[in-house]
Amino acid sequence: MENKILVETSARHVHLTAEAVEILFGAGHTLTNKKDLSQPGQFACEEKVTVIGPKGAIKASVLGHTRPANQVELSFTDARTGGLVAPIRESGDVAGTPGCTLEGPCGKVEISEGVMIAKRHIHMTPEDAQALGVCDKEIVSVKVDTIRPDIFGDVVVRVSPKFALAMHIDTDESNAAAASGTVYGEIVK
Repeated sequence: MENKILVETSARHVHLTAEAVEILFGAGHTLTNKKDLSQPGQFACEEKVTVIGPKGAIKASVLGHTRPANQVELSFTDARTGGLVAPIRESGDVAGTPGCTLEGPCGKVEISEGVMIAKRHIHMTPEDAQALGVCDKEIVSVKVDTIRPDIFGDVVVRVSPKFALAMHIDTDESNAAAASGTVYGEIVK
């Protein structure tokens, strides 16, 4: 495939403020890097939290580093399990989203907003964008070649010199396309 883009499955996860980390895991606690992720400076943490909605609870991984706002990224299936009606949003766009309760080993945090289903997106550098002929915030379609090939529409391009080239889809989308192992996609117009 020409102009290959790594397609990664982003499982449910939580971004936390430094204040929430201390409430959930204890005073003075800092997040523990379990594994570096593809995006520079991002890592999966040893820490996990329970996301509690009106109908149920699910465990979620914490991603580091700490953020200015708490955010919970779920799939549609995860949201339904918890009884949460979560909108599709770009990461960071928490205004007007529902809240939930987060529980850790040392306490609970009630968040008034921040629960969402992450919009499909491609992280890329300005150089990647130029090579692929796209620009920041452009909406594209991406074809994945798996045993169950699919074309994902409504994929937002996110351009920053701080990014590494990778597309992120949630677990529902990944399962629908049988996207296991190393998967690549190609922008189609």
